[in-house]
Amino acid sequence: MKNFSRMSWLFLIVSLIFCQFASAQQKTVIVSGQLKDVKLGTTIPYGSIQLKRKSDLKFASGTVSDEQGRFILKDVPSGEYFIEVSLIGYQPMRKEVSLGKLSQYLDLGIFELSEDNRTLQTVEIKGTNNGLSEKMDKRSYNVGKNTSQLGGSVLQAMQNIPGVTIQDGKVQLRGNDKVAVLIDGKQNAITGFGSQAGLDNLPASAIDRIEIIANPSAKFDANGNAGIINIIYKKNKQEGFNGKIGLSSGLGALWIREENYPGIRPQYQHTPKINPSISLNYRKNKVNTFLQGDYLYTQTLNRNEFSQRIFDDGTILNQQVKRNRNTSFSTVKTGLDFNPNEHNSFTIAAYLNREKILDRGDIPYFNNDFSVRNRLWQFLEDEVKYTATGSAVYLHNFPQPGHTLTAGLNFTWHREDEKYNFTNILPDFTGEDAFKLLSDEHVSDLTVDYIKPMKHGRLEAGVKYRYRSIPTNMQFFPGLNSPIDVNAGGQADYRENIPAVYGNYIFETNKIEVEAGLRVEYASIDYLVNPNHNTYKSDGYDYLRPLPNVRFAYKFNANNRITLFYNARVDRPNEVDIRIFPKYDEPELLKVGNPGLRPQYTNALELGYKYNWANGSLYGTGFYKMITGTITRIATQVPGNTILYNIFQNAGKSHQSGGELLWQQQAKSWFSFNLSGTVYNNTILAFSVENKYPVPTVYSMATQSMVSGNVKLNTNFRLKEDIDIQFSSTYLAPDIIPQGKIGSRFSADMGVKKLIQRGQGELFLNGNDIFNTLKIKKEIFGNGFQLHSTDYYETQVFRVGYSYKF
Repeated sequence: MKNFSRMSWLFLIVSLIFCQFASAQQKTVIVSGQLKDVKLGTTIPYGSIQLKRKSDLKFASGTVSDEQGRFILKDVPSGEYFIEVSLIGYQPMRKEVSLGKLSQYLDLGIFELSEDNRTLQTVEIKGTNNGLSEKMDKRSYNVGKNTSQLGGSVLQAMQNIPGVTIQDGKVQLRGNDKVAVLIDGKQNAITGFGSQAGLDNLPASAIDRIEIIANPSAKFDANGNAGIINIIYKKNKQEGFNGKIGLSSGLGALWIREENYPGIRPQYQHTPKINPSISLNYRKNKVNTFLQGDYLYTQTLNRNEFSQRIFDDGTILNQQVKRNRNTSFSTVKTGLDFNPNEHNSFTIAAYLNREKILDRGDIPYFNNDFSVRNRLWQFLEDEVKYTATGSAVYLHNFPQPGHTLTAGLNFTWHREDEKYNFTNILPDFTGEDAFKLLSDEHVSDLTVDYIKPMKHGRLEAGVKYRYRSIPTNMQFFPGLNSPIDVNAGGQADYRENIPAVYGNYIFETNKIEVEAGLRVEYASIDYLVNPNHNTYKSDGYDYLRPLPNVRFAYKFNANNRITLFYNARVDRPNEVDIRIFPKYDEPELLKVGNPGLRPQYTNALELGYKYNWANGSLYGTGFYKMITGTITRIATQVPGNTILYNIFQNAGKSHQSGGELLWQQQAKSWFSFNLSGTVYNNTILAFSVENKYPVPTVYSMATQSMVSGNVKLNTNFRLKEDIDIQFSSTYLAPDIIPQGKIGSRFSADMGVKKLIQRGQGELFLNGNDIFNTLKIKKEIFGNGFQLHSTDYYETQVFRVGYSYKF
């Protein structure tokens, strides 16, 4: 209750401060329509169309209708206008037009001209926004402006984004890691088709912007109950040859934060990082070609966790998990855009990646007073991942602006080739063990999307079909007195068939916006297991489920609006969540999948309010989510030994409620900031599950609940001579995790950027966790044990870099 009171007061204070200040940006839209004779119904060519500002009747835009009577007005700023249509022989017509901020395209429909008939009606037109969208369902952030994170990975670039937190190498939105990560609007093996992956190694230098979609519409895949993160790659379409080259380097782990336990290999120190990158583009006439290449090499103290396990019988074990990691990550993205005419375009693209990871680990186990070392487990992980993605997209533009049909085919191949070699040092003997894992993932996606602008909004519809297969083979090679379960290996095959269809309609007036959509998804999942496996058997499931979304908005005026969201989501277990093979990088804390795992379903409600003023904006929201079949890991102890088995389970029902505020302000011409705060209550209702591996073990937990949250401050200073300085700080309050809680965390980042060479060159220097304060404290309580740990992994990194545009 004391923590709840403090967080509530913090939330209230931030709310009151937010209400004092905030950034309305100028939006543009494309307006279209058609002129016809009211009596004959024939089209009217060469009619004059003029757009005049309502406030002073000054000319804003104009054009002439074509031979089919159609007209287009491009790049029209939002605001209030009159549209005037005239032609010799016809009665002039004037209509009142209100340009809003929602739809990029709007069709005004047919203008029927006659000698004696005038009409006056109001039409609302919406535009696009690069920040918080007017629908309030999406926020967009330019990676290049995040000075304190330049030269790092995409995961590090997300650390300063309001509402986003990082925990155990995963992105969380409002304390929830069930986030779907897309690359250019599509799921990719690099970032994961189910659960997120690979973000810590994906170079941010290749990224243009990152979109946070908290309330996805029906056109998006149904997974990701916390929301969607869309990573947009850079792509230049300027005429001629142009590009950008860059090089950054850095050092981490500048000093030892916690000394090793006795008798193990040294921790990594002064870890180097290097990231060369290149982006090339050539456009001429109807053809645009592009090529992007990135290489990221890092040495990292990936984990340095000190923990103590206390068992009910009085036994106490002290252990350290130290992992020195070398990673190289190479990516190439290339493709071609061909536009034979104004109505048709083709895009062919390829994405190639190789990721190499070498982990050298030491895990010593000591008794309570460190007088006896029970075991030293050393390992070498040699893992190589290959990804190849090919896509082909056809886009047809109908004569009506914004009226499009898109068809796409996407194929991905992803190989995981992993080898582990272990040295098991005990007081009486030393054993050598190993295993090898080979996994090939094949994914085919076929999509068709249709968009039709309407007089008061637009209609969206589409279909998608996915086939995915992942054959996997795990081979164990036990040594002397091996702890490895050789009967838990063998082959397994994951197969997934998912057809889906969706429809989404947006209706707009000058006061009301309504968006209603429905996605109907069928999923058939089969998991075929080695029949000789000692615990698990083949399993699978299917479902046919409607997944609706609704958005209702009321606009008090041009600067104030309130929006209500509802959507339903489903998160299917990923293949690694059900993988039957135990993982032995920690011999006394084994991670095992569960083929009996089922999807979790989420129903979410959110109420948002947005207020704009001349130099800033305020966005506040309250949210509630009810989850059934909550997917989480559960650790259990088998009677008679100290090994813990960490296995995925459906833990029943859980819910989350809370609020979020974001204040953005251009305080001075040289100073701007954004301040965000999130407070939420996570509750996991009482449940009981049975871990089947290696023997059936029941675990029960009472209802668990905690109030948590975070506060982030990003400040930006623009000095003379094109110098930008950014300072960012983040505080994360204690939070619940499965079977326990995680402690509070704080970090601060800083960066300086200077434009040189007449704006074509850029130099930067930055530091992450500059005060070296970030560490992870956890408490876990299980059947017969409790675990307390602190991870002093590498968080402080300093980088310097240079880039040049041409």
